Amino acid sequence: MDFNDTPEEAAYRSQVRTWLEANAPKKRDGSDPEGGDSMAASKAWQAKKAAAGYACITWPKEWGGQGGTPVQNVIFGQEEAKYPIPPNPFQIGLGMCVPTVMTFADDETKKRFVGPALRGEEIWSQLFSEPSGGSDVAASRTKAERVPDGSGDWVINGQKVWTTGAQFSDYGIVIVRTNPDVPKHKGLTMFWLDLKDPGVEVKPIHQMSGGSGFNEVFFTDVRVKDSQRLGAEGEGWKVSLVTLMNERLAVGGATGAGWSQFLETARNTPGLDGASALQDQAVREKLADWYVQAEGLK
Repeated sequence: MDFNDTPEEAAYRSQVRTWLEANAPKKRDGSDPEGGDSMAASKAWQAKKAAAGYACITWPKEWGGQGGTPVQNVIFGQEEAKYPIPPNPFQIGLGMCVPTVMTFADDETKKRFVGPALRGEEIWSQLFSEPSGGSDVAASRTKAERVPDGSGDWVINGQKVWTTGAQFSDYGIVIVRTNPDVPKHKGLTMFWLDLKDPGVEVKPIHQMSGGSGFNEVFFTDVRVKDSQRLGAEGEGWKVSLVTLMNERLAVGGATGAGWSQFLETARNTPGLDGASALQDQAVREKLADWYVQAEGLK
């Protein structure tokens, strides 16, 4: 099998390199406004990519993409990783949540949300896992019940956990149980919701590393309109599968670029003896394993 670029892919890579050389941040020290670790830097870089069509390469042109191939998306990721780009808090939204909205929402909803998400103006989270169910999405106990006032609205109560980035997200997609009297895969419905709505409480989970990448999210009488439903009532499992397939596609496009960041962290972190952790044989062996995996992903 030949893993080298085809002539068409090589031409695309050259195009990407030219654009990145002219537009990508050169430093992460704050002297370049798009090269820092702040949310502002992340949003500025995302907006610049969106304006050039590089934010979501495989998306249709009418939604701001290039109508490109997954390989072109990987090529851009490989080349982008050579620069000190800011963190990317948009991956879950653009890789999983917004494609679900694009597939199942009405035209008005799509027009409202797709563009701002693509440009990095709004961030989305995926609310699936629960304390009692773990990775069993269909075991959801968070429930939504119709409001008995004839409005057609729903009220959501329950809890989600391990929600990545919820503390800085604006919106989310949530899978809930709307019918407890049928087999678990048939009683689910998915909604999008505003994470700033009354009754939504986000609690970051403090990790040993000092960071808080994950969150608990509590819902107490959170009212949503029926127009916020994604897919038919009771068809949430099918909608979830679409979301999860998009997740697999996004993960499958990983470039392995994070290895170099691990290397720099090891080089700059002192071990127990005060020397660089990179001098520790066990650390070096683990980094070597990761390097092989990273190269294999290219």
